[in-house]
Amino acid sequence: MMSPKQQFSPQDYPTRPGVYLMKGADGVVLYVGKARNLRARLRSYLRPEQDSRPQIRFLMERTKSIETIVTDTEKEALILENTLIKAHRPRYNIDLRDDKTYVSLRIDLREPYPGLRVVRQVTADGALYFGPFSSSTAVKETLKQLYRIFPLRRLSADYCARRQRPCLYFQIGQCSAPCHGKISPEDYAELVRGAIALLSGREDDVLKLLQGQMQTAAKEMRFEEAALLRDRIEAIKATVERQKVVAHGGGDCDVFGLWGDGRESAIVVLLIRRGRLIDRRSYRLHSAMEEPELLGLALQQFYDHGNTPPPRILLPVPCASSEVLSEWLGERSGVRVRLIVPQRGDKHDLLELARQNAREHFGEKGPEEIAGAILQEIATRLGLHKLPARMECFDISNMQGGNIVGSMVVFIDGLPAKEAYRRYELKTLAGHADDYAALNEVLGRRLDRAQQEGVFPDLILVDGGRGQLGILSELIARKGLMPPIEIASIAKARREKVAGKATLRSQERFFRPGSPAPILFPPGSAALRMLQRLRDEAHRFAITYHRQKRKARLLGSQLEQIAGIGPKTRLELLRYFGSLRQLRAATIEELAAAPGIGSKTAQRIYEGLRQPGCNDLGDTNP
Repeated sequence: MMSPKQQFSPQDYPTRPGVYLMKGADGVVLYVGKARNLRARLRSYLRPEQDSRPQIRFLMERTKSIETIVTDTEKEALILENTLIKAHRPRYNIDLRDDKTYVSLRIDLREPYPGLRVVRQVTADGALYFGPFSSSTAVKETLKQLYRIFPLRRLSADYCARRQRPCLYFQIGQCSAPCHGKISPEDYAELVRGAIALLSGREDDVLKLLQGQMQTAAKEMRFEEAALLRDRIEAIKATVERQKVVAHGGGDCDVFGLWGDGRESAIVVLLIRRGRLIDRRSYRLHSAMEEPELLGLALQQFYDHGNTPPPRILLPVPCASSEVLSEWLGERSGVRVRLIVPQRGDKHDLLELARQNAREHFGEKGPEEIAGAILQEIATRLGLHKLPARMECFDISNMQGGNIVGSMVVFIDGLPAKEAYRRYELKTLAGHADDYAALNEVLGRRLDRAQQEGVFPDLILVDGGRGQLGILSELIARKGLMPPIEIASIAKARREKVAGKATLRSQERFFRPGSPAPILFPPGSAALRMLQRLRDEAHRFAITYHRQKRKARLLGSQLEQIAGIGPKTRLELLRYFGSLRQLRAATIEELAAAPGIGSKTAQRIYEGLRQPGCNDLGDTNP
């Protein structure tokens, strides 16, 4: 049941559990909350004289309507609140995100030969997940050690099935090659069990198992196998010793530390597994909520983002709706989850450690502050009228005068916004190379689209010198954009000879309309690196697109010359093999196994792809 309210009065709202949505004049959801009693909760908002929190008055000044959704229980309200926050991303709800990307390891025991795979999303698909790890570097190091101890299948089963012999990982002892019968199913299953136990933190169990196997092998005079098991045991011991041990007993728990000044807050979560501190998560929140409400929302978001709740969660203060949260967390983990507020002892010491970490994180400059300072330096040195929050850079790729393409990359608040990147296939150039004409077309199409959609950049940067800047200036003048868009060009560093001997690089130069001399940034400055990164990203994006088109054209022309291979068959071949390199490297038997390809056609394709002109194809996916 949903009901919008334009005139705010506490008596208009039900006394049942549910969710409320506060909306602005434009209908955009500003805040989503839950309550055991909607009328009692909304009374605190609708009578601001009874609530001294500044954010409440600030929010209510912008709220023009309140909608309520009634639920049967408070737990249903909690789940619905999570769903609505994800759907609407309200401005005044907390957003528990940091600047790291977390990855996990996935293994599906239903596969014939289960292997580990790095994933970024944890889903309820019946597979086992381990992690999350704080970075791809951390997970790569974990896998590097793991494969030396338990050489599981490294590559995909489909890829291994197409190979006639084991891969290189088998040759260096980091894969047991189960797809080629180099290990029995029983022995491989033993490796899988050991890897799972090690990833689960049961190192003692794994060591005991391997030591027993080593002793058995030695007694039976299988010395080579015993030596291999000995090496695995030593590798596990070395890995375990590098981990930081927490001297506060064993067990699994997460510890939440909180620090704030009434306007902003910092939350740090210490992840402890089997008595070891394995990771730390840090978050900065622009929120003036009271601590119980803030912690309740933080718990919801943290464990709704792929983190598995442990049996114990240590908190500095009791959180709002703790009983409902505990029940919800238990359903997600499959075990009872206790929310504990320790007052003394080892658990309180862990809580103090988390609080100190939160205090340190609160004092650090956040990514937004750092990016803001860099953008301010860019604006000052280039003489811009405002901060370049949205920067766009354009580049043209032209090799041997063919397949001329353009690229646009976008940085928002100093970070790449890859969803806004665009590639341009030139339409007005009839195959002849003219970088100036190509740039004019690409920029013109971008500005036309900006006028249609109303999304304008704060700064356009083009790769080149005064010539490219002149094209952009004339184009903006013809479009009659008011106010004019800020523009600049970046010229690559030049090589200069000194005394006819040494060769040095000059600084990269920036040009602005009306500025007679180039603008130079201090070498190595953060502002210069950001602009260089923007330029390099545009160049990379254009080059990648150009190579994709060139390789596809080369392969397409090669396949066109083979009898019986039409456009549909070419597309199916690329989809089946996954890349141009794998298609060209396929054997006759592998080609014949592709859908719709017989042995005779496979022979023609195999011979045709080895004609001159098809040997420089790369591994770019179509």
